[in-house]
Order: sequence, then C-alpha cells, then structure tokens
Amino acid sequence: MKQKYTIFWFRRDLRIEDNIGLHYALKSEFPVVPVFIFDKHILEKLHSKKDLRVQFIHDTLLVLKKDLNMLGSDLIVFHDSPIDAWKKILEKYNVTNVFTNEDYEPDAIKRDNEIEQLLGKMDVVFHSFKDQCIFAKDEILKKNGTPYTVYTPYKNKWYELLTPKAIASIINRPLFKNFAQLSSTSFPSLNSIGFEKCEPFDLVKSIKTKIIKEYDLKRDLPALNATSHLSLHLRFGTVSVRKCAQVGLEINKTWLNELIWREFFMQILFHYPNVVKGPFKEKYSNIQWINDKSQFKKWREGKTGYPLVDAGMRELNQTGFMHNRVRMLTASFLVKHLLIDWRWGEKYFAEKLLDFDLSANNGNWQWVAGTGCDAAPYFRIFNPEIQLKKFDKNFDYVKKWIPEFGTSKYPEKMIDHQYAYQRALLAYKEALNG
Repeated sequence: MKQKYTIFWFRRDLRIEDNIGLHYALKSEFPVVPVFIFDKHILEKLHSKKDLRVQFIHDTLLVLKKDLNMLGSDLIVFHDSPIDAWKKILEKYNVTNVFTNEDYEPDAIKRDNEIEQLLGKMDVVFHSFKDQCIFAKDEILKKNGTPYTVYTPYKNKWYELLTPKAIASIINRPLFKNFAQLSSTSFPSLNSIGFEKCEPFDLVKSIKTKIIKEYDLKRDLPALNATSHLSLHLRFGTVSVRKCAQVGLEINKTWLNELIWREFFMQILFHYPNVVKGPFKEKYSNIQWINDKSQFKKWREGKTGYPLVDAGMRELNQTGFMHNRVRMLTASFLVKHLLIDWRWGEKYFAEKLLDFDLSANNGNWQWVAGTGCDAAPYFRIFNPEIQLKKFDKNFDYVKKWIPEFGTSKYPEKMIDHQYAYQRALLAYKEALNG
C-alpha cells in the first residue's frame, strides 16, 4: 500500500513556529509534506528582474528549508501555475488532506476555490485556517450583521471581542516529529525563476520592544528609527501576528492600533472586493483628474520641490520602504495637489513597496484620496510645508535622502500649495455635485 501523506501549503505564513494551519496539519493522521509554489502568473507581472520581495521570499524559503532539513524533512518548491503544481503533487504523492492558511485577497480566494475543486475530484480534503490576522471575514460585524466601514467603531468592537485565547501563540514544536522524512531536494535559484540577486538585507524578524514602547512618542518623526519595521514580516508571515498583538497589548496600544488598521482594511477588501478597481464611495467616481504624466514623473522621482515629499519618494525608490507619516503626505500630494488619480499612485507603491499588501495599500490610498471607507471629509489636504516644520524641522530626514537640498540643484516648487488646495476643493465639489 502506497504511503499516505498530508500536504501543508505555505503561502503568507513562512515560518514553522506558531503557525495555525501547520499545527493542524501536523496533528493529522499522516506525515506532513511541506510545499511552496512560486506562482508563475504573479511573478510574470512584476516589472523588475531585481525585486527585493521575491528575493526576500527566496531567502526566507532557504532558511525554512534548512530548518526542515534539520528535522529530517524538506521543503518541496515549485515554479509553476498553482493548478499545474498541484497536478504534479497529486501524481507524486498519495495525498489524503491538504492544509493551508486563508488568504483574503480576491485573486487568492479564486485560486483556492479552483484548487479545492481539483482536490475534491481526487477525494482530497482541503482545510484552511485563519492565521494572518486576529479577526477575519465575518467575525467583527455590526448588530445588524453588516461589516463596519468606519475604523473607530471597528476598533472598539475588535477590543470588545479580544480574549487571551484569540492572541495565544500556538505551540507547534512537539509536533515537528510528524513532518514526513524526506531527502533534500533541489531548490530553484533566483535566476531559474527569472530574477536577479539584489543587495542582501536583514532577514531578522525581532520584535524590538524598546521601539514599540516609545512608538506613540516618536512614530511621526521620519528621521528617527522609531517604527518596528515588521510590516514586511507580517506581509509574508515570517512573524506571528498573535505574538505582535501580545506585545502591543502589553506595552503600547498605539502600536497595536496599527495592527487593527491592517485588519480593518483586510475585512474591507474581503467584503467589498470592488475597491480593487474603483472607489469605495461610488459618488467619487466622477472626479475630473488632470493626470499629467510629466508631473507624475516628477513625483515618482522625488523632484516636486517639496522636501518632505521628495525625501519620501527617494527613500521608497532606493530602499522599498517609506516612513508611514511620509506615505500619507506623498500620497496626498499626488492626489490633491496634482489631481492625479489615486490608482496611479497605488500602482506605483505596489511596484516599489517591500511590504506591499493589497488591502493596506488600497485602503490607505483611498483614505488619502477621500474615496474610501472613512468618516473624514474630502477636504482633508495635507500642507507639505507645515508637515515639514512639524516632523522634520531640522531637515535631518530631508538631508539624508536629498543630498542637493539647499543648493541651486534642488528644484523649485512645481505648484503653489494654496493654488493646488483651492483647485482640489473645486474638483471634488464639482464631482460630488454632479
């Protein structure tokens, strides 16, 4: 009789500790074969052959593979479409169950439905679990059964429902003996999946409690190293959200509230997938964007003449990261000052951000544009000069990213703030009044 196996499919959960789907896979009846699929369809859409996100996944998987090798097992890696990869898995192994963790993006839901149907034809049971957030799907609803579309009431309900069990870590280690004993297999190089090695970067995913402790005091100052830099690790699941929530609850609720924003936008995307293509508030569909390509280019390159905007864009272009406060300002400048469609900026951030997450990126761009699910009115327009005085008055952040700042080589302001402010108000009013 051919050996029966359980498959665990890694996706946005690249760790073996405190992994809920993996925990239940290891508790199943049969040895667990760990699998990861580099999805050809996703990789082919990426613009650069030097993509730090792909390198991060690749480097992380190498570490995961070594960890599994130490346990006498291995990570089986495919570079294929998910459906074709699964056909190969089903040919190679006598599979009884497949375990994985849920993903709430529309394309991921569609993919999982297709795979579940394929597995069902072979009498293989597909099990999926909540792992990348504390509350998901329909767990936080209003009394009338509808989703929250404003953050503060959602946050209040989130805290109301929070229990020690909801954020308790899962202890997987005693079950590691249930990984299938596998000899080490070949691992695809970056080149073989169509990418080139970038600059190496730190894979360490430590939760820096000192930074989190002072987060509410320093989080708005971009010159300081005062944010946790865990967004990339949360995006790919190299750190457990439960562990993060435990730390936040214990030492800084302001930081924990940022995790709640993440979950708020996740459930918005889940319940309202139409936000991927258009505004959450339909009435904002009629804004007459100017969409000047030459101005968009200046914004992308950090040459607007507004120092805090430019420093942020240059940080993004060089590192794949941008400070949260500056993200809001750069986005507001593009949409409100230049009247360029928020979807242009959203797409550019999606290409550049290491921690790109569809729900957060879309939610934050729509929040800034005033088109999203937020109680604030459209006339919230950030003043780049006031923001500079408040958050980088000594120009420490600006000088770090703009070496020519203060010289004749630094460009003049591309647009007057007061003029842009009035023009934006008029454009929004006209759109809303039809």
